[in-house]
This record gives sequence, structure tokens and C-alpha cells, in this order.
Amino acid sequence: MNQKASFSKYGKSFQEDLCHLILNDRPFADRIFEVLDVNFLELKYLRVFVDMIRNHKEKYKIHPNYKVMISIIKSGLGEENDAVKKQVIDYAARIMAKPSIDNAEFIKDTSLDFCRKQKLKEAMIKSARLINESSFDEITTLISEAIKLGSSNDFGHDYLADFEKRYELKTRSPVTTNWAEVDRITGGGLGSSELGVVVAPTGAGKSMVLAHLGATAVKAGKTVVHYTLELADTVVGQRYDSCITGVKLNELFQYKDLIKDTVENIDGTLIVKEYPTKTASVETLRNHIERLIARDLKPDMVIVDYGDLLKPVNKNREKRVELESIYEGLRSLAQQFKCPVWTASQTNRSGLNAEVITMESISEAFSKCFVADFIFTVSRTIEDKQNDAGRIFVAKNRFGPDGLVFPLEMRTSNVFIDVKPMQTLTSSGQVMSNLTASTQSDILKEKYKKFRQQKKDKKQNGEV
Repeated sequence: MNQKASFSKYGKSFQEDLCHLILNDRPFADRIFEVLDVNFLELKYLRVFVDMIRNHKEKYKIHPNYKVMISIIKSGLGEENDAVKKQVIDYAARIMAKPSIDNAEFIKDTSLDFCRKQKLKEAMIKSARLINESSFDEITTLISEAIKLGSSNDFGHDYLADFEKRYELKTRSPVTTNWAEVDRITGGGLGSSELGVVVAPTGAGKSMVLAHLGATAVKAGKTVVHYTLELADTVVGQRYDSCITGVKLNELFQYKDLIKDTVENIDGTLIVKEYPTKTASVETLRNHIERLIARDLKPDMVIVDYGDLLKPVNKNREKRVELESIYEGLRSLAQQFKCPVWTASQTNRSGLNAEVITMESISEAFSKCFVADFIFTVSRTIEDKQNDAGRIFVAKNRFGPDGLVFPLEMRTSNVFIDVKPMQTLTSSGQVMSNLTASTQSDILKEKYKKFRQQKKDKKQNGEV
């Protein structure tokens, strides 16, 4: 930033008083450090001064007093030029000669506004460059983050004061999957603000499963927004037609009038939005949802088919880092709009012909699974496909048991998917039917232990 203040009331005098108050008032310093970027300060000597305070707090876990600050200044200016050294020393001398601040309450009341405006200024400057690069999603993100800076009033859960809050029944408002077995272990389905991930190899039916979940919600009277990043929106619409009516995909045109009569009597609403692969980011979806809400179309469920095909807002040389940010973004969508978000992810090669796909087969970024609330895999061998069969493995369930295997009936001809009573997976990967809950837990713990060791080994070998 240049040396001139961009917003007159937050000029040199304000910024000097702000830094003085940071030194003088530890509780205020703790709060403002959550939002203050040192580059918001437009004068070099003030940035150096605040950096000294912050570095001392981080290193020694204590806020410096005036006496300590003098010692820090004496020993911490070695790399600065003479002009900056003199400015820091002169500034320190001025504020220590007058420890109290006349306008302290004004500084406290306006400090957040100052940070937001400086953040917005940075965003606008960076946006001018990004316009030439056509990086409009990133521009939107920058502006949005600046406006929302420090907007949360939630300072955390007070363990003693909020005791009763821990025991209040939470309203998850789950949306049914129409699979009794899955609804049973999830408490009724995927809840508001939750992220669910369907994991399967190519051709196993990820999109079919997502269409089933969406159609189930629509039939239940919900508003569903379905983003398709691979298939045409008309193809997705036809899958919903088949799933809702039971008419085979290759017979849809023959029974078009019947289908129309059926879907017109459904209480729910379905919006299918198509984006070409890798052209839409999470921010693109966020902006679209906000436009729908402005038209009184708030989604009860969002489906993204599928997350791996989204464009990362910030490109990274490592694909796993990009995928992690995408799935974190999808979780934030669920939280922001307080609705369940379903998406899908591709397996790696080990999952292609697996009888039961476990979490080890999830491609690229395993850590994206830590963000999700509910994950299940879909396994279908060649023989399974011939017999309209398969299996789902509940890999993660934040609100109930996991490590469970359910037989699957799946007819892709008319998008019919049904989950049968549970089976269980042994530590060797074989399917069994009568293991106790404690044994199931031990199996899953062993799997996670194995995964963590693999990650540790990779890190030690410099692979991660």
C-alpha cells in the first residue's frame, strides 16, 4: 500500500492510535489480531511496531508491556533502514510519554470497519489485474471476503455458561434417501448444513445415485437444485423422469404424456443447471443459489454432479490441494444455505473391480473425506451389473454407525435403486452378516490406523 490513507477518517492519526491501543489493551489486541492484516497499516514504522507485538505474543504467549516493548525495539530493528528505525523509536517515545488514549472507545468501535475498508481496497486493486485474466470467480471471492471480514459475532462455546446448550436437541431437518436402512443409521437422511459424498468408479452409477437422491427429495415436496458438470441438463431431467415414474429410459418418449401428468402433480421443485466441465467453481454455484433465493427459490437440497469436476478458485500444482479446497467449499455451501449438499467423487484404480470399495480407494485427496458428514461407496463388478446388483459401503457417518455394507439392487434402465438389509465387512475385506457392533468398530478403527500409518510413511518419504 502507498503511504497515503485511502479513507480520510482512518488516516495517520487513527492508525497511530490503533497501534497504541494494541499495545495498551491486551483484550482488544486479542480481538483485533483475528482480523487485522499488518498490511492494512499504511505506514512502515507502524507495521514494524505491530509485528513486534504479534511476534512476541506468538513466541512467548504473553502480551508485552511498555517496559518489555522498549527492550523489543532496542533488539529488533537490526534489519530495518535508519529512517524506519528512527520513526519506530520516535513513535514509541511519543506513546510511552502519554500511556492513555483519549479516543480509545472510538478506536474500538471503528477498528473493524477500518480493517474491512482496507481489505476491500486490497481486493479492488487485485481485481483490476484479475479482470484482464477473466478470473471473475476469484474477484467475487475477494470482494465477498472483504465485506464479510469479522462479521461473525460467535466467539465460541463457553463451556460452563453454555452447559444447557450442549444438551439441546439439534434440528437437523434431514431429507430422506428413501432407503430405510440408510435413513435408519443417519437419523432420517442427510441433514441441513451437512455434506454427503457418493464414491464410485467410472460407470458404477454415481450420477444415477445422485438422481435418485434428488428425485426422492422432489417427491417429498422439497426444492432441489441439481448442478450437472458432465451430462446435459436434458439427460439429467430424463433420469429424474424415469426415477419418479418408473418408466424405462428407452421408453420415455413413448410415455411422454403420462410422465408429464405425473411430474406436474409433484409438490416439489427441481432446477437443473448445466455447466461445462471445469468451468464452474464453488463460487459460481454460490452466486447462482443467491440469485435463486432472490427469486424465492431457496433450495432444500443441492446436488453437485460431481465435485471433482468443479474448477478450483485458486489453482495449485497439486491436484489434491485443489480438490481439498473444492470439498471444503461445498461444505461451506451447505452451512451457508442450511441445506444438505450431495456430491460424488471418483475412486482410484484399486476401486475399479473391487467387490467392496473402502476409503482407501478414494482418488487424489483423501482428506476431502474429513470434511464430509456422510460418505458411502458404490461397488459393482461386471457380474453385479449383469444382475442389477451391487453393494454400498458406509465409509463415514458423523451421526451414526459406519463400516457397514448393504446389498444394492440397481436397475439403470429405469433409475431404480434400492438398499437391502445390512451386511458387514471383515478386516480382510470379506463380507459377513452377523458381526457385533463392537467388532465393526474395531474393524473400522484398524482401517483408519492403517491409513494414518500410510500417510505418515509418505510424509517421512517426502511424498506428501
